[in-house]
Amino acid sequence: MTDLTPWGLHAVPAEQLVDIDRLGRVIRVDRGECDVMTVDGVVRVLSDSQRAQDELAPVTGDWVDIGYEDGLGDVVARILPRRTSVSRRDPAERDLEQVLASNVDLVGVVHGLDRPLRAGRLERLLVIAANSGAEPIVILTKSDVAIDEPIEATVRSVARDMEVFVTSLEDRAGLEAVRDAVGATRTLALIGASGVGKSSLVNALVGSELLEVGDVRTSDAKGRHTTTARELVMLPADTGLILDTPGIRAIGLWEAEHALDLIFDDLVELSNECRFRDCTHDAEPECALRSAVEDGTADPLRVDRFRSLAHELEQQRVREEERQRRGDRDGGSGRGRGRGKGRRR
Repeated sequence: MTDLTPWGLHAVPAEQLVDIDRLGRVIRVDRGECDVMTVDGVVRVLSDSQRAQDELAPVTGDWVDIGYEDGLGDVVARILPRRTSVSRRDPAERDLEQVLASNVDLVGVVHGLDRPLRAGRLERLLVIAANSGAEPIVILTKSDVAIDEPIEATVRSVARDMEVFVTSLEDRAGLEAVRDAVGATRTLALIGASGVGKSSLVNALVGSELLEVGDVRTSDAKGRHTTTARELVMLPADTGLILDTPGIRAIGLWEAEHALDLIFDDLVELSNECRFRDCTHDAEPECALRSAVEDGTADPLRVDRFRSLAHELEQQRVREEERQRRGDRDGGSGRGRGRGKGRRR
């Protein structure tokens, strides 16, 4: 029998466990099937996993109720409510949510110190991490082969109050600190580009070559996708769980207005001094952000990225409202599943 407590069972509210047939946590999702950790060990279960938006489409980290259907075998009968969700806008669809992982306690944005840092990309990943409902952290890898750029300082200035871990597989620096940050029964999800060292980090923390590691081009330090499925693995001695994800290329935000405020809280606070409540910080008179740029107290590039992300989320909200109106006129709810959150700036 497998004890599900180390797999995070303590975080599932008792009322959700009523009338459960066979409880399990999804540890890997493939097309149409998934591996589920149950008290009887790992069970292969049929699922509606080809589209991450479908009602019975589980993602790695989900707690599910396993049922049985004649001619099919074990199937996902129900997905329990998600405590946290790492989501982005589906790159294959204009305005649909794609959930990457669920029920995680920390989201680690991973960047390799062997490559240049794009602050805008880091900010987008941090918004996704903060929007998950989990604790966002930053993990810098490959400190032993760091290029001659002040990347760590830039990361700390962007991440602000978030914890930043600097690691190296060469001398194992920082690995114990990451393991301690996860803690028993908690789950850390890793997100970042291909080649930044996510799979190598998992292998180092687990203590074995569990995940395939790809080569990195020496010309630009970019790697190929070696992780093709999101997989949840246990750290040694039941000291926590870690979830690796394929490298993220498209970082479309999904209903992340609140998270945007967290990452750019200083600019949000400053924008409260704008003359107009719905100021776009473009050409309006008495704009506090533009004034701060002009007097040198605000970074113009960071302000531009803030404006761009805010505009992206506002346009998403407008499209969602229009789709809902069309659905109401047509007697349906429309195709999208957005919750229609929005706010004025």
